[in-house]
Amino acid sequence: MRAAVYRSYGAPDVVRIEEVPTPVPGDQEILVRVHAATLDVTDATARRGSPAFSRLFFGLRRPKWTVLGSDFAGVVEAVGSAVTRVRVGDEVVGVTGPDFGAHAEYVRIHQDGALAPKPANLDFAEAVALADATALAFLRDRARLRPGESLLVNGASGAVGSAAVQLGRHFGARVTGVCSTAHLELVRELGAEEVLDYTTADFTRSGRRYDVVFDVAGTSSFGRSRRVLTPTGRYLSPVPSPGLLVQMPATAAFGRRRAIVAFTGLRKAAEKTRDLLFTRELAQAGTLRPVIAARYPLERITEAHQHVDRGKYGNVVVTMTGTESP
Repeated sequence: MRAAVYRSYGAPDVVRIEEVPTPVPGDQEILVRVHAATLDVTDATARRGSPAFSRLFFGLRRPKWTVLGSDFAGVVEAVGSAVTRVRVGDEVVGVTGPDFGAHAEYVRIHQDGALAPKPANLDFAEAVALADATALAFLRDRARLRPGESLLVNGASGAVGSAAVQLGRHFGARVTGVCSTAHLELVRELGAEEVLDYTTADFTRSGRRYDVVFDVAGTSSFGRSRRVLTPTGRYLSPVPSPGLLVQMPATAAFGRRRAIVAFTGLRKAAEKTRDLLFTRELAQAGTLRPVIAARYPLERITEAHQHVDRGKYGNVVVTMTGTESP
């Protein structure tokens, strides 16, 4: 099978298309023919091997896993003798374990892994664009966002931010989105009641108060955002800066305003499956829609990495079939 392989850290051109052995499913494993996979900031960080502390996870001198990609959508190609969860031909969306592997024509996953039926109203690229449950885990599980609360999403047009705006509205919050000039209308369409242009306004100096500030972009901080939080406000970010890692336990022990970070990739497969099913329900109801910045065929994986390195709105999707262009 073809796969996007990298064997050393560096720029996007370290990723090459190679022929590698097709995985063979064991008794309790499922082989999925991948139709689409996302390429996100985590993949780009793993490929660069920077910041330096990331190599503690990805490999000190060289990549521990040579094929990247976590979220995938495709069709079940084969199943092990003990698999009862799916059948050959089922259309599925899933998340690999910590060893990546989705930037390939086939991926193997344990039957207890993170896997769910693909939303019937979405194509494979659209389905995989909704597989990342970072926004759901932060807003529902960590912030415990409640109806009537005010939510600000900084980075509202990105892959996680666009989902956060829609989920915030679904949970009954009053949503304010922060994004660039080019994406103001998109964020309004996603459900934000108010949209701020970060090129002309600093949300931390707006004088408004929010119950939750979700700093998806990681361009602010708890210290700066604290002044716009309500007395019981929560500041969340998926970007684990050293300061935030210190502030999280400190604010949990003292004071009422909280700084929160979570490592959603470390969640158990059963939790990820639950989130995939929840997202599927919202997608099929039309409550949650994917935002795709670009689709690249596997042959153009280098360009996809370049796209992510430049910064992006929405999701970058790698397709294993067809010749779709951004």
